Amino acid sequence: MVNWGYRAARLRGKFTRWWYEQRSQSLTRRPLPSAPQLNASIYTLSCQRDFPEQVACLRSFLTFVGVPQQFVIISDGSYTLEASQQLERIHPCVQVVQLLEFANPELPPPVFDYMRSNSMGKKLLAILSIPISGTTVYTDSDIFFFPGAKALAELLQTDDGQSYYLPDNDPAFDLRILNPGEEAKPINGGFIVFKQQPDWQEVMNRFLALSEPPNYFTEQTMMHLTLHRLGAKPLERDRYIMGREDEFMWRDRYAETDIVLRHYVTPVRHKFWGNWRYLR
Repeated sequence: MVNWGYRAARLRGKFTRWWYEQRSQSLTRRPLPSAPQLNASIYTLSCQRDFPEQVACLRSFLTFVGVPQQFVIISDGSYTLEASQQLERIHPCVQVVQLLEFANPELPPPVFDYMRSNSMGKKLLAILSIPISGTTVYTDSDIFFFPGAKALAELLQTDDGQSYYLPDNDPAFDLRILNPGEEAKPINGGFIVFKQQPDWQEVMNRFLALSEPPNYFTEQTMMHLTLHRLGAKPLERDRYIMGREDEFMWRDRYAETDIVLRHYVTPVRHKFWGNWRYLR
């Protein structure tokens, strides 16, 4: 039987994304509503392909969370000059930097090899290079923030030294660097709140000991291990959404005013664009 609701939702998502991208010139100039100042720095890694999602992610953060000290968009090298300028026009706190210029040159060469061979290697290089001083957030560009994100603003302003992570729903690990029993409480690397500097040494030793090249899941496994060693706590599952149970439904079952964010991973990416009333 044909699932017309699912097909219609995908078509709506495709059209809205196209419409949003066509209006990017005016959207990046449109004033944002006033929002509280945040004593935090935000970092994200994205590419030209995901430009519309990056614009929407950024504008939703500035609207519903607040204005950070800096919002650094790390380009994987594919952003055009025009796209970079459009992103920086959205708000003075926004800065677009190139991954290879941002990267910490003191990281081991295998990290750079991973970056050249796998998209998740780019993400690992970016996160390992983030200068964590005070409250620092890493977010993927396919995360959308909702009016309930005032709760996130409060969490970021709390000076408790406690880091947080987004619990994963469909964990996938690189088992070569995971010891028995370490798979509990899986972490999704798409949204991380750092309030203290993590110690990457243990997981880096495992990474460097790999006899075969790292794979798509190596980066997230490294985040999982390091954040648990850091004592990071999970964010509320019912407000920081990773679920995709509504993948084949017409409506977005989670998109309500009281949630903080949703990570629209690939199977539900089309639902990112169903948020008409929240798009800014």
